[in-house]
Amino acid sequence: MAVKRTGQWRRVAMAVKRTGQPSFVEALMPKGAGANAALDRLAGLVKWYRFEKLIGHLRDEGSPGRPGYPVLVLFRAVLLQSLYGLSERELEEALGDRLSFKRFVGLSLEDATDRQLENAGVILKRGTMLDATLIQAVSAPPKADRPSNDPDARFAKRQGKSGSTFGYKAHVGVDEGSGLIRAVLTTPANINDTTPADALIRGDEAVVWADAAYDTHARRARLKAEGKKPRIARRPNRHHPELPPRLKRYNLLIARRRAQVETTFATLKRRMRLTCIRYVGLIKATGQVLLASIAFNMRRWATIAA
Repeated sequence: MAVKRTGQWRRVAMAVKRTGQPSFVEALMPKGAGANAALDRLAGLVKWYRFEKLIGHLRDEGSPGRPGYPVLVLFRAVLLQSLYGLSERELEEALGDRLSFKRFVGLSLEDATDRQLENAGVILKRGTMLDATLIQAVSAPPKADRPSNDPDARFAKRQGKSGSTFGYKAHVGVDEGSGLIRAVLTTPANINDTTPADALIRGDEAVVWADAAYDTHARRARLKAEGKKPRIARRPNRHHPELPPRLKRYNLLIARRRAQVETTFATLKRRMRLTCIRYVGLIKATGQVLLASIAFNMRRWATIAA
């Protein structure tokens, strides 16, 4: 970190908190106190040094007179925030009184994910399931007499439901069989599902599963040319307003096979509380959804490895 003193710049070493050192109180606690088997298993599965290589250039400088925390500690803390759907205040309180959270991020009592998944062999690559879900913005929607505080959020109708959502849309490509999220993109809510779909296809899958919102002749033809099976539900068109019974049965079979995506969204929204974008703007919304996806994959990995 550079500081300026008497008109000249000089380099100083940034103070960084030492973490993970057990306190005297912890040493006296019975074995297994504050245990959380899932978090402990996850902490042991992930090669955290690889994340540190990616984010190590970032620094928490702390406040004047107080050293900052190591970046990896902060990264693991925001993963916990995404795993449990916590607000900043709730995360701070949990880190203050939950031993399992402290151990996961590398804090002691005295302290105030795709390449790894592939290497572990948990990504099956049999197929990719495409889908999208709406997430409400934290800012109020615009009205006739005032704009919204969030200039990037947009309105979108909820499929099969009344009303609309003002916010963003998370587009995902989920690995068939393992349920892991292999690709995720965040857009304003009004972006059609099919627009970013090709960016969610990884290229090493054998099949692509999707509902009728993703059905285009060009996409089916391209997937076939690449040697992939396009298992995309068909939709009526102006030439064939009614699907024949054969295609209706075909769509039903596809719906059954890709139902696992709904489980992914249910976990993200119900268990991890990804029901609202906590920040303003597309860039920050993208960051929140990405962290939630990483946390989801870590959670899923721990379940698979159990």
